[in-house]
Amino acid sequence: MVPMTVGAPPDTTRDAVDASTARTRPDPIRALVAPSTWLGATHLLLDALLGTAYTVVLGTGLVMSVALLPLALAGVPVWIVTAWVSRMMAGIERTRYRLLLDVRIDPPPMPPVDRNPLRYGGALWRDDGVRRRALHQAVAMPLGLLTAGLVWLTVSGGLALLGSVTIAVLFPPASSGGLVDRHVLGLPLSDTPTAQMLLGAAGLLLVLVAPMLVRGLVAVDVAVARTLLGPPPRVLARRVHELERSRARVVDAGETERRRIERDLHDGTQQQLVALGMTLGRAKARYADDPGSIGELLDDAHQQAKDAVTDLRLLIRGLHPPVLADRGLDAALSAIAVRCPVPVELSVEIERRPPATVEAIGYFVVAEALTNVARHSGASAAVVRVRREDDGPVWITVTDNGTGGADPGRGTGLRGLRDRVSAVDGQLSVDSPVGGPTVLTVELPCDVR
Repeated sequence: MVPMTVGAPPDTTRDAVDASTARTRPDPIRALVAPSTWLGATHLLLDALLGTAYTVVLGTGLVMSVALLPLALAGVPVWIVTAWVSRMMAGIERTRYRLLLDVRIDPPPMPPVDRNPLRYGGALWRDDGVRRRALHQAVAMPLGLLTAGLVWLTVSGGLALLGSVTIAVLFPPASSGGLVDRHVLGLPLSDTPTAQMLLGAAGLLLVLVAPMLVRGLVAVDVAVARTLLGPPPRVLARRVHELERSRARVVDAGETERRRIERDLHDGTQQQLVALGMTLGRAKARYADDPGSIGELLDDAHQQAKDAVTDLRLLIRGLHPPVLADRGLDAALSAIAVRCPVPVELSVEIERRPPATVEAIGYFVVAEALTNVARHSGASAAVVRVRREDDGPVWITVTDNGTGGADPGRGTGLRGLRDRVSAVDGQLSVDSPVGGPTVLTVELPCDVR
């Protein structure tokens, strides 16, 4: 028997680790020529220019707002204009991050516009998104000068050192005719081979370090922008927490609504249809003996059929009004306003029709809010404003001049509205001091699927 020699199997695990290490090992040459490096460097160099402009514009607006405030509150409209200019500048920054760095930052929403400039100016001042945008633009100049300066010194310094060595090698002192300055950075070191090697090594080190520096500064810059230009983390955490709490309430509310519909059908429409069937049965039985005496029974059957149809229409309208699907929020809310016992001033400004889910939630929010106004507020007038610009969220504001004191923590009406709004990650706030007025504000995002 010939002995067989069995070789050890190849170490595939070690090969895989080596291949993975080779793939993840940084390649300075590749990083130097990568488009992301130069796009990041361009972004950081623009930080100095745009950051200076942002800081100057914001500072001028704030100084004028404070300076003009004692003059019959003339600083309030200046502050409102400054806040909207700040929003525009933040939009420019988000576009720049998206185009140069492929980083998308979602904007926090602006507070809904109020006709009262003092109230609207106060809402802008208290809004966390407005303050964080202003903070970003206030630090944009020093941060931009720092990051742009570091990138410029590293790249230009490395290229200058390499260029000086190249000039020293291509044009030695004997052939330069004294036309080449033999001093680099003020030091006469370029004439000796040792000095040339040191300068070349320093320049090459700076050039190879530049991509890592750019990546690090871009990461810091993006982190600052996400923190100050995007939705605050605590808002996201609060929304997640609210969604977790409202999910169970939404499920319970859905089950309660299902049972209500079942009860309404059982106790109302079903009983009417049973009575209709019995009336027609009596008419059929009497028709064989005395055909002329069934007129009264047919009249009763006709009325019962009309009553059943009316109840079904009311039930369907409570689920989803047909006018909402056919003609949109403007027509559906107009019908609610006409039926409300309290006089309602309605304004609907929607440039683009929102998704059907958002329309339905907005309809029921206004319907429930006006029901609360009529039943509990003691108000003599109410104002409903619905607004949507382009593809932005739908803002709904319901204001009444009642006694105030509405609290979402008491009762189920406002809590049910908050649950409906939370279903599309919206926000509901109630400002209702004792004595009034009560202002209910709802934001409904339109990016639902």
